[in-house]
Amino acid sequence: MQVSMPISDSLIKELKVFDTLEITGVIYAGRDAVLPKIVSLINRNRLNEIDVDLNGSAIFHSAVSIAGIGPTSSNKLDIESSIPVLSKAGVKIHIGKGSLSKDTVEALNEYNSVFAVTPPITALLSSTVEYKKIAAFPEEGIEAFHMLHVVRFPVIIAIAHGKSIFNK
Repeated sequence: MQVSMPISDSLIKELKVFDTLEITGVIYAGRDAVLPKIVSLINRNRLNEIDVDLNGSAIFHSAVSIAGIGPTSSNKLDIESSIPVLSKAGVKIHIGKGSLSKDTVEALNEYNSVFAVTPPITALLSSTVEYKKIAAFPEEGIEAFHMLHVVRFPVIIAIAHGKSIFNK
């Protein structure tokens, strides 16, 4: 299914585990160095200090380097602990890899957000990026918070509405 960002709550409610999406529009990229900083801004009601709109957004758990983009493990403490706060703040799609805890699955469900995994092909993902810029925290280098404009970025819904492809 092709979707444009920002994504609506009603479309998120329709998604099921194993659905495949091709995302077009702005997504954010950040990982364990920068997501805690975004969470800190949210918790201090200071997100307006950076030019980032999280409503209906997607965050890809990735650094952005000259070599390309690719998912990092989303169950790293600093990444997974950011998911509930970011979901409450309006992020609808978290993109990464790996299984998430039951508490995170419940938080995704509570805030009508989903977790998607990407095919592990860095070259394919990098080819979807039309434009990129650092959105915040440039001092983090390739792990800064980046804004990416993507076309047909492939993902698979891995967790939605309390269900997970990781549960057997």
